[in-house]
Amino acid sequence: MNNLAALSGELFPKTRFRSMGLKLIVVCLLALLMIIPALFLWTLVEDRTNRAQDVVREISQHVGGQQTFLGPTLAIPYTIPALSPTDSTKRGIYLVFPSRATGTVKVRTEERHRSLFKVPVFRADVKLDGSFDLSGVPAAAPPGAELQWDHAEMVVGVSDPRGALADAALMANGHTMTLLPAAVAQNLSVGGEGSPLLRLTLLGTKLDGLAQPNAKFDVAATLRFSGAQRIAVLAYGKTTELSLAGDWPNPGFDGGFLPATRNVATSGFDAQWSVPFIARGVRAEGPAESVTNLDATALGVSFVEVADPYQSVTRSLKYVPLFLGLIFVAYFIFEVTTEKRVHPAQYLLVGIAQIIFYLLLLSLAERIGFDFGFLVAGAATVILLAANAGWIFASRKLGFRALATFGLLYTLIYLLLRLEDNALLVGAVASFMAIAAAMYFTRGIDWYSSMGPGEPGPDATASGLRSQP
Repeated sequence: MNNLAALSGELFPKTRFRSMGLKLIVVCLLALLMIIPALFLWTLVEDRTNRAQDVVREISQHVGGQQTFLGPTLAIPYTIPALSPTDSTKRGIYLVFPSRATGTVKVRTEERHRSLFKVPVFRADVKLDGSFDLSGVPAAAPPGAELQWDHAEMVVGVSDPRGALADAALMANGHTMTLLPAAVAQNLSVGGEGSPLLRLTLLGTKLDGLAQPNAKFDVAATLRFSGAQRIAVLAYGKTTELSLAGDWPNPGFDGGFLPATRNVATSGFDAQWSVPFIARGVRAEGPAESVTNLDATALGVSFVEVADPYQSVTRSLKYVPLFLGLIFVAYFIFEVTTEKRVHPAQYLLVGIAQIIFYLLLLSLAERIGFDFGFLVAGAATVILLAANAGWIFASRKLGFRALATFGLLYTLIYLLLRLEDNALLVGAVASFMAIAAAMYFTRGIDWYSSMGPGEPGPDATASGLRSQP
């Protein structure tokens, strides 16, 4: 048995497996191995994101959620008589939009908190006017349709009536009427094919004979509603003009059309839209089922949280493989230039410190915001990694060198997260510079040299470096 052990020792000397080339491969494998606990961080961030969304839904149930409004629209019931005893009478709603629509919306916002989560909510005073010209109506009625003018209603639509803060009112011909759940129809679907279903609750009132063929009149609807995260008004007229102002400092303009003019300041914003009939893409009148693409004309504002901690942490996790590799390569360069061996277990501890950095970042970002959370978590981790380098290599000078190196790397991480459009370019350039530095500092290594446990090999200097020619 002893002879066999001696023979194996001669064939496979232990020092052969301690070459610097093999050590680099082990370091790379350890860096890849540390991606596994990073995947658990992805799961944790997703769980916290889902919890935040649950809070948004809970608060929205009380304040009304994202609100979308449809301005005054004339809804006329119609029937199509049966042509034979086997047929049945068909019924429907014929919609006539105002020839010109003008809207004004004023929004006041606040943040509702629940535990660590916060949701932007708003109160909106909405005034939607419409000028109607019924000349030529009906121009797009189904064949044989008979319009019931005496049952016509002026309706407005809202996506979530639970947000009502006061009775909705309509002024027409000098009279003010309260809007009630519409009698002609309770709901109107305006979502087009392939888009999320947008169903509006209709509030309406009769016009006491004002709606007649060839009539012309003006109406004005006033509403006061609360909601959360987003408010929008559909382009409800052949030509629609909308003015929307609020006190939120970071509005996100969205929907089918961007505002023609906008002003955004720390004290709030104001924006104006102008949508001509040719751009609206929806006919001026027709059966209710023919206006399913009206949701594409939404003129909307989202109340954006610029520093969303979960989105920022998720973006930072995408760079885990890159920066784990850079930190490990930095330690490896320190190792081959200082005559001191670093055990794989010590590399593993360095990787764990990197993973804990992201855990600290997530927990701090929820409380003090992403920027300050990154500053605190990053500074703590850089100091720990630098101190660890000083302990391992027994050199205060190298500890300060590691402090500068790791501080630069973490600054690069932060810049990548904030550069957005240029992040790929900066990350690629930084990676190129890092590998170039690694090549330079390891240029003198004899990768085939063997090193015993704690001692340099016989064919190299104490650091594994051969003298340069």
